[in-house]
Amino acid sequence: MTRETVLEAVQRAFADVAPELDVRSIDPNAELIEGIDLDSMDFLNIVTALDQLLGVEVPERDYPRLHSLQGMVDYLTKRCNEAR
Repeated sequence: MTRETVLEAVQRAFADVAPELDVRSIDPNAELIEGIDLDSMDFLNIVTALDQLLGVEVPERDYPRLHSLQGMVDYLTKRCNEAR
């Protein structure tokens, strides 16, 4: 799976869960929970949406790797390609 496909899924998940946020305006390296005031329930809903969109489960122990948009895309691209 390409990084672009994963990024599109991330943008879609954010749009579904937190439509008030413009994902394109977020610094890719900004901390999601602290930097943009994403609460923990929104974060979990985004992770769940990404599981459904990409078909890859993210174990709770890996949540810290999803700390930023860049980290999220990097991690999910790797996981999706390992799952194949």
